[in-house]
Amino acid sequence: MINLYNAQIESLSIHRVGNKSRNETIFLSAEPFQLNDEITPLIKEYFLKPFREKEENYYQFFHETDLEFNELFNLTNKIFDQPEDIHEVSKKINTLLFEQSSHPHIKSGEVYVVYFENMLLDNEKVPAIGIFKSELKQDFLQFQEKGSTLEMIIQQGINIQKLDKGALIFNKNREEGYKILSVDSNKYDTKYWLENFLGVDVLADNNFYTKKYLKFCQNFAKDVVLPAEDKKEEVMFMNRSVDYFAKNDDFEETAFMNSVIDNPDLIPEFKNYKTDKGQKYKIEDLTSFPIANTAVTAARKTIKNTINLDTHIQIRLDFINPESAEKFVEKGWDEEKQMYYYLVYFNKEEKS
Repeated sequence: MINLYNAQIESLSIHRVGNKSRNETIFLSAEPFQLNDEITPLIKEYFLKPFREKEENYYQFFHETDLEFNELFNLTNKIFDQPEDIHEVSKKINTLLFEQSSHPHIKSGEVYVVYFENMLLDNEKVPAIGIFKSELKQDFLQFQEKGSTLEMIIQQGINIQKLDKGALIFNKNREEGYKILSVDSNKYDTKYWLENFLGVDVLADNNFYTKKYLKFCQNFAKDVVLPAEDKKEEVMFMNRSVDYFAKNDDFEETAFMNSVIDNPDLIPEFKNYKTDKGQKYKIEDLTSFPIANTAVTAARKTIKNTINLDTHIQIRLDFINPESAEKFVEKGWDEEKQMYYYLVYFNKEEKS
């Protein structure tokens, strides 16, 4: 879990990278940028806001032969070993990005290399390196007085409310390739940023496993529980699944199945589904792991818990108290109307 509010910018280098296929060049600043009290809070918010709003999915540096062959990993080591040399190393980082900027879709832009102190990662203060890129320019209006007339001038600049690309490299787990967060607002060239430049792979930690297993359960509910049972049971299966993850510190697959699968006939179906689909979610051999609460909280927001009826009525089942839906919602068939119905029990209506 990260906390970025107390982070301090110790150094900022700004360069520009062009597109090689369009014969554009690079510009390397001779000196670091001198920050002041006016621009520091604005630029800090520009860099870090996307990471506070985004779910924490960590990466780590990777190379198919050996980690030491990952160029950005080696440059990162140099910065953390000697932070005072970051500006000179930032030029090499910009050049490395330029070498990967040859596809026609890749846009030119400014590259910012930042050294942060006081990043809070898993309740530990660590330094971090930020690499950011601004690509998309927007038109804006400037006004100036000319004699007795106020003239309008159209200029271009970046929108500091939206970062195009960014990576935070935390000085944590160096031997494994560090812990890294990445954002990319322009999805058309993700391979260029994540794979070609950063050279990262997904960090398979507890957060990753919790997220992937819940996603696997969500698709099992849709592909197997819904056809075999009904919409209520699909929702209830996910209701119980989220409840299990929320109430336990550790996941154990046998206990999970016994807790959330009401119909015993679906247990072998669950095992078969995992055999078929487990590799897709990278959980094929996973039977136990510590549960990450942040991933459970994020999953609650994405899992649908509403039954939509063709009579334009919705029934919303509460993930916080799944036992309520079990006890107080019944499904039946009305012979006279030739329609299904839901019977809902309650003591009183609550004020909204």
